[in-house]
Amino acid sequence: MKASGAIRLGLRANSQQFALLVAINAFVGGVVGVERSTLAPLAEHDFHLASSAAILSFLISFGLVKAASNLIAGRLADRFGRRTVLLAGWMPALPVPLLIIIAPSWGWVVFANVLLGLNQGIVWSTTVNMKIDLVGPRRRGFALGLNEASGYLAVSVAAAAAGFLAANYGIRPGPYLLAEGLALGGLLLSLLARDTSRHVELEAAGAVRTQLLGKLATEVSFRDRTMSSACQAGLVNNLNDGMAWALLPLFFAAHGLGLREIGLLASIYPLVWGAGQLGTGWISDHVGRKSLIVDGMVLQSLAIAGFVIVPGFNWWIAESVLLGAGTALVYPTLLAAVSDAARTPDRATSVGIYRFWRDSGYAAGAIVAGLIADAAGFPAAIITVACITGLSGLVVAGRMTETLPRAVRRVP
Repeated sequence: MKASGAIRLGLRANSQQFALLVAINAFVGGVVGVERSTLAPLAEHDFHLASSAAILSFLISFGLVKAASNLIAGRLADRFGRRTVLLAGWMPALPVPLLIIIAPSWGWVVFANVLLGLNQGIVWSTTVNMKIDLVGPRRRGFALGLNEASGYLAVSVAAAAAGFLAANYGIRPGPYLLAEGLALGGLLLSLLARDTSRHVELEAAGAVRTQLLGKLATEVSFRDRTMSSACQAGLVNNLNDGMAWALLPLFFAAHGLGLREIGLLASIYPLVWGAGQLGTGWISDHVGRKSLIVDGMVLQSLAIAGFVIVPGFNWWIAESVLLGAGTALVYPTLLAAVSDAARTPDRATSVGIYRFWRDSGYAAGAIVAGLIADAAGFPAAIITVACITGLSGLVVAGRMTETLPRAVRRVP
């Protein structure tokens, strides 16, 4: 597609800006990746928290704020442009590692994760929307696969690096100095990004934006069968991811694993998740979205149950691989399905609404897993999350409509 001037849609036509946004998203993922292998052990080692619910409080603050930030970012991006929102989103990240390094109490860590939630919601949402803008409809799944792959591969690498630093030099300050460097690097790289609002105007071709956020939120969340199915599946996906982030390290520690082994396990799942998305987004452009989402939710459910049913370090490695594979099938495909179903002028806001529900799953997962773990133990909490994940896949199978018409699917 072409428009007046130099604005064109397509991955090849916008390859330099697309590659820049992929790199920026890697820095976003790296900042949060540091926490995945260090924050739960930090709660036990430095602050002597014994309650799972208390330890998971950092995830509740992170999830609620990230969810709200997604919604705000999408609406602001539709109104004021992507680049402005992208740059503003890095500001809350800068003090986060420093607050954790000097934290005298767990409350400081919880507050730091409020700021981290702002950063992750705003910046990650904005990079997603900018990539969708650039590539147009035909290669949307592939583009989102690249976006999510870059972020979660960085999560994996940062989690492994943070685990190594924590095991050799202590949980503070080493891993969080790494996080500070990543936040600064992401901000500097974002200065090179160009706004993509004119790409949206080209694809919209004069369509008028829905003015009422409440009306659009109701449509995406409840009325539209496809987008509402994606919202609940996204919520459940991040519910189980929150469990994997905050509860599994405690579960592994209770079975005698050290920081180095926990760091390895914490990195395998996002590594497979990230690398897998390089293929799953592309596959969804060929075969459609729905089947990948259903299969991915079921595979996640089986992998999560396996942590309890088939325990042991080698088995946990295999189950982490399966969990990552299931999540790779689901994550970019849900984003692509919502992007397909949304009206172009409202797309950033619609994606923001979906991401609001999806990242609310972090808070839901922390509450569900934490309360059940305190009341009945880690195995009961993990099995409960596995069952919820399987049921979510059945909802998608029965309710979602395929969003990629056969005429649009690309033949390999």
